[in-house]
Amino acid sequence: MRGPGRHLNRRLEVWRPTTVDDGYGGQETALVQQPGTVRGKVDQPSNADRMLAAQANSKHDHTVFLLPRADVRRGDELRGTDALGQEQAFRVLAVVQPSTPVYSKALCQLIQKAGG
Repeated sequence: MRGPGRHLNRRLEVWRPTTVDDGYGGQETALVQQPGTVRGKVDQPSNADRMLAAQANSKHDHTVFLLPRADVRRGDELRGTDALGQEQAFRVLAVVQPSTPVYSKALCQLIQKAGG
């Protein structure tokens, strides 16, 4: 039987918040691209996921399925293009795994571009 990897049809860059020097003796947080990419499948959340998100006042509007060992964390940003070639960015709100770690599920919020 084949694993879930064949369904992960997108390559996504991982951008992670990192503390960097601001050049004035202080520090600021900036998103820094992590090496390589992760494979993922971006889905709209199920009705059950939407209901749970609404009850929790969550901004979860997309689910990204990843390989279980993908280094993706809460606070990261996943960037890539959709099937139409449109650039997309998703803020990771949480990462969860089922009891049998066949995949990881990143609960994300689509970041809309200004004026878009």
